[in-house]
Amino acid sequence: MARPLIGVSTYYNNASWRVWKDEPAALLPIGYPAMVQASGGIAALLPPDDPAAAAETVARLDGLIISGGPDVDPARYGASRDPRTDAPPVERDAWELALIAAALHQDLPLFGICRGMQLLNVVCGGDLHQHLPDLVGSEMHSPTPGVYGSHPVTPVAGTRLAELLGTETLDVPTYHHQSVDRLGTGLTVSAHAADGTVEAVELEGGFTVAVQWHPEQGTDLRLTRALVRAAAGAYA
Repeated sequence: MARPLIGVSTYYNNASWRVWKDEPAALLPIGYPAMVQASGGIAALLPPDDPAAAAETVARLDGLIISGGPDVDPARYGASRDPRTDAPPVERDAWELALIAAALHQDLPLFGICRGMQLLNVVCGGDLHQHLPDLVGSEMHSPTPGVYGSHPVTPVAGTRLAELLGTETLDVPTYHHQSVDRLGTGLTVSAHAADGTVEAVELEGGFTVAVQWHPEQGTDLRLTRALVRAAAGAYA
């Protein structure tokens, strides 16, 4: 059977390689495509494009991953920008929001990671906490700048996530300072951190699952394998 084609959103940034210094590039940490490939899929990297092309792009895919990255522009959910919020990634926001909307419309299997979960919540009409330490009183979710941390999360019994991961608490790789606040329409919370932070959400029907942590930084492939199964039409 042909391996499912899984689109993974990427971003533009300057990078250096060989003799080239500080050149514009389309970037994505290697953990994302490696995770897709190890789970039985083919990774197709999707740099920002015209949002009007999102529906056509999604129609050519078997599944979609929205990757982690900078903070979502608060204007996208009707809020003023906190000084600690990243500068708006205008092109990336527009492209990934359009990809998510198209995936939901076309019932394409969708897996959101960190920023990807936050964007899914925004697409569904929810909003975000812009600086999580103010809410929970600790830096547990991003303890050291530029270094992934780890903390426990607990899946919610009866959810798709719990079906895939079980209901026992597990440690996950983490790096984020924002989180879901008001939950988007139709979404169900499917995991929490010990401090109450929403760590996963999902939609009923099809396969739409999103997590706040970074599975591409770990070795647990259960969620990506589930996405690939869904993309192959084999999810039960």
